[in-house]
Amino acid sequence: MKVNVLCIGDVVGRPGRRILSQQLVPLVKEHAIDCVIVNAENAAGGSGITPQIYEKLCKYGVHLITLGDHCYRKKDIIPVLEGKNNIVRPANLSPYAAGKDYAIYQTSKGVTVGVVTLIGRIFMKPADCPYAKIDSILGKLRNEADVIFVEMHAEATSEKIAMGYYLDGKVSCVFGTHTHVVTADEKILPKGTAYITDIGMTGAMDSVLGRKSESVIRAFRTQMPYPFEIAAGDVRINGIIARVDGNTKKAESIQRIEDKENTPGDDLTYDSDDGRPENGGSF
Repeated sequence: MKVNVLCIGDVVGRPGRRILSQQLVPLVKEHAIDCVIVNAENAAGGSGITPQIYEKLCKYGVHLITLGDHCYRKKDIIPVLEGKNNIVRPANLSPYAAGKDYAIYQTSKGVTVGVVTLIGRIFMKPADCPYAKIDSILGKLRNEADVIFVEMHAEATSEKIAMGYYLDGKVSCVFGTHTHVVTADEKILPKGTAYITDIGMTGAMDSVLGRKSESVIRAFRTQMPYPFEIAAGDVRINGIIARVDGNTKKAESIQRIEDKENTPGDDLTYDSDDGRPENGGSF
């Protein structure tokens, strides 16, 4: 049985959520998608996720939600991380960190898709070894999921590529997130694992990583703390579609997708589900 899995890059603020609400269902129908995985760590005002946004994403048709280094930026998400089974924080954080190491979704075809997020250690905050962590997870996860997707949330391209080759033949797909800039190196690795260094972001492309360019440039030039306001121009969905054989566990194809917003919305930095924008301007 073959399944098509759509992986969508970092959703940034209200513009990113808006385009998902409008265009995810048509995108799923157009490409016969069986499972939707979305990174939502920037969904609330550009940093973090709230319980309300979690519920909205599920209603839009998202099956599995992943997070990265901003996973705890909104404290009220912690009960969701502990209580829900379709949202994960990076697995190689402290074993005492709130949340789950992996999540599983059973498709309508009966094939189960598992997802694990690992966080990088180069140019990132301290974290446990991602290699040791994924090794400890895979034995159990293989008994629960037919196909396994691993998200490498990291800054350094070398760290993502290395993880791709390390997991080649062990999982069905390794895809990178965090930099918000889509790369053009999608491929099937020698042992059958689909790979791409970064799947990009879902939000305003007329921006600096989803934030208004003026505020980011001001912060860079002055070295003073300024809030990075969410941009609103040229909103797009970026991601990949990986086709996987549920029997062999190997990927048959991987393609980049980009979907432009059909009906541009208004320019609001945040709404009641965002929480206030972060001051200080960290990405």
